[in-house]
Amino acid sequence: MNAKAEVAAPLTGMRLLLAGAVLALTNFMVVLDTTIANVSVPHIAGSLGISASQGTWIITSYAVAEAVCVPLTGWLAGRFGAVRTFTFGMIGFGIFSLLCGVSTSLGMLVACRIGQGLCGGPLMPLSQTLLMRIFKPEQRAQAMGVWAMTTVTAPILGPILGGVISDTWSWHWIFFINLPVAALCAFGATRLLGSSETKTEKLRIDGVGLALMLLWIGALQIMLDLGREHDWFSDPTIVALAVIAAVGLVVFLAWELTEDQPIVDLRVFRHRGFTVAVASLSFAFATFFASAVIIPQWLQTSMGYTATYAGYATAFTGVAAVIMSPIVAKLSSKFDPRALVCFGILWLGMTSLLRVHWNSGADFWTLALPQLLQGFGMPFFFIPLTTLALGAVEPEETASAAGVMSFLRTMAGAIGTSISATMWDNSGRIARSEIVSKLNTQGTSEALAAQGFSVDQIRAVIAQLVDKEAMALATTHIFLISAVVFAFAAMIIWLTPRPTRTVEMGAAH
Repeated sequence: MNAKAEVAAPLTGMRLLLAGAVLALTNFMVVLDTTIANVSVPHIAGSLGISASQGTWIITSYAVAEAVCVPLTGWLAGRFGAVRTFTFGMIGFGIFSLLCGVSTSLGMLVACRIGQGLCGGPLMPLSQTLLMRIFKPEQRAQAMGVWAMTTVTAPILGPILGGVISDTWSWHWIFFINLPVAALCAFGATRLLGSSETKTEKLRIDGVGLALMLLWIGALQIMLDLGREHDWFSDPTIVALAVIAAVGLVVFLAWELTEDQPIVDLRVFRHRGFTVAVASLSFAFATFFASAVIIPQWLQTSMGYTATYAGYATAFTGVAAVIMSPIVAKLSSKFDPRALVCFGILWLGMTSLLRVHWNSGADFWTLALPQLLQGFGMPFFFIPLTTLALGAVEPEETASAAGVMSFLRTMAGAIGTSISATMWDNSGRIARSEIVSKLNTQGTSEALAAQGFSVDQIRAVIAQLVDKEAMALATTHIFLISAVVFAFAAMIIWLTPRPTRTVEMGAAH
């Protein structure tokens, strides 16, 4: 291939505005797809004839595929060019969105979500990279600010759009709406970004590392998703998956630490500040993301909420986050980032404790208020934590460290969702057994019989009531555990040293 000049001339005028809009819209769409399906899981489960816990595979499969593809972004851009990779990723994202929408079985939908995640994974970092190329140096901070706002606002609209679309049309349209956006952005990239293409060369890829990563991550996620239904380690299949995941991880670590050009640069973990910051991020994000999946399911399956109102209740988190983000960005330069991170994560733990008092009779604002309050703490968690992690590594390692951090954050969200969904279901079963063992139905049965209910109707009413209370108890149990995990994540951040250098916005592109 003929290499193009590495330094591209920044765009100007209307061409710059349109190209910037294409990149921001792309990032918005990819982030939107991480949350738009959360409130639609009950609709999808009912349509495909699967359980709600199986429905979470739709979320975890996308997250895992996206995480796996993020470390490949640098190689893909270097081998094929950033603009070309971006364009083909967008086209693939649109095609798999179409296939998701026409899926008729869980297997087909999960497979297409994996394809969607693989194509969408590189789009977020590439949109950041291309923004830095098309804007002049003095305009980049402002451009990255707009880019960051799409990352923050997409999770707000995701649950709302998912709920409204599922209730008004059908769940299929949460995927179909990607088609015009993907077509527009692919066309725009082709027409507007050609002059911003990066140079290409025949780069070697760490094929063994990639194969090992796919092996252990795939085995681990399948084990977590299938474990509950197969009675965990009493099933030889689950045991085999656990062994494959464990052995695959050990071999992967050994290979990557000795490889000259690793698929994931694990050497950045030699910096204590980075290791501790990423550990804190992983625990906190896994807990946060799992709650964003469980709450909409509980509201719809037990509390009688429509997908639309479940979306309204959960979207309040993003509203407060948007308000606080610019404030926290300014505070980050004035206060110890460790103190800000500790405060932010403890705040998330406090909002989890507020949810411990939820019950089956809670009204809308009782459920929505903790979501709103949670949003105030999120920027304190994300923004300074990025400064701590990337400020702990060498300047030339910043891009690698950012990729590792993004990979582990996304994987933590998927793993946390799988574990929490299993714990939630198990807690519901235990709570139901305890309620039934102490239940005295005589008075209730007589009162219902007096109103003309048949014996079968009475049993159905009591069973429904017991299930509703059991799931409420299970939900509060999950949030009690979440508060403990948040407290742990907040405390370990003090093990990291204060960063010695400032990380500029966009430094990891």
